[in-house]
This record gives sequence, C-alpha cells and structure tokens, in this order.
Amino acid sequence: MTDPTDLSLAARTALPDPLRVLLAEYPREAWQADPGFSELIRFWLDRHLMFRRLIDQMQTDAQAAIDGNISALDYQRRLARFGGMFVNDLHMHHQIEDTHYFPVLQAQDSRIAQGFAILDTDHHQIDAGLHSFADTANAALRMPPEAPGFSDAAANVLNGVDTLAPLLNRHLIDEEELVVPVLLKFTPPGLA
Repeated sequence: MTDPTDLSLAARTALPDPLRVLLAEYPREAWQADPGFSELIRFWLDRHLMFRRLIDQMQTDAQAAIDGNISALDYQRRLARFGGMFVNDLHMHHQIEDTHYFPVLQAQDSRIAQGFAILDTDHHQIDAGLHSFADTANAALRMPPEAPGFSDAAANVLNGVDTLAPLLNRHLIDEEELVVPVLLKFTPPGLA
C-alpha cells in the first residue's frame, strides 16, 4: 500500500484533494466549453500532448529497432530528431513554468500554492530522468549502426523512455489539473 502522505512523483497517484479544490469547480471535461478557455490554455495543453506523443514515438521507434523493423541508421536519425526535441523542449517548458507561470499562478489562490512547490520538485526529478535518458540516447547515437549489439543500445533507450513515461504523465496530469482551473477562474493579467 502506498503512503498517502508521500507526494513524490514516483509515489503519488494524484495531488491531494485539498490541492484539487479548483478542479472540483472546473472539472476537466468542462474546460473546452468554458468561456475562459483561452489560446494560452490550448497552447499549453497542446505542448503537453506533444510531449506525450514524443514519448509514444520514441517507444515505437526503439521497439522497431529492437525487432529489426527499422534500420539502425534510420533509428538513429529518428532518435536524434525526436529525442532532441523531447529533451530540449521539455527543459525549456519547465524553465518557463518555474520562472514565469508558476509564481503568478500560485499567488492567485493560497489554498493551492503548495501544489506549485510539488510541481517544481517534479521538474527536478524529471530533469534527472531526462539527463539519464539523454546519456542513454547519446550512447545509441554514437554507436556505429553496423555494430553488433545495436539492438541492446535501442533496448536501453526503450528502458529509459519506459522509466520516464509514467513519471512525466503523472506530472502532466497533476499540472494540468492544478493550472488550468486557476487560469479559468482568475485569468491572471499577463497570462491570458
């Protein structure tokens, strides 16, 4: 049984109910119909969708390389493109949230301020996973495509993506369920 007081990214199944108070007011299924559903919210959710799709693509590509359904060179090209986009864009996304969005959003409602501290801690945990993924991906990219054991390198990449995927998904869900209701309720100046 998991400890309900453990709010670490790997342990939690959702943010605690007191931090979901605005989600009760603004449930996910009603977001797009809400008159406050702005282009910022749409863009921000689209970025999250892009990260999920990149994870899926990297899993699919790695499995294809392991199974021999894609050439090692084609796999390396795809990994360089999608892996680079994933790491760089996710780092930038977190940096913008930590320095610009989160300080403004947490000031809107003191009941949920702790949630932004949790999300910030998540960012640090995800960054560690991104560094590990980047190291594994770079090892696969440096390996000569004709080298024996290339499928092992692809398997290492797949393992890294599989390890990171549930953590990132948990974080994205929690972030969406904290941030979008704040934006819908308060439409903070400078973030509309």
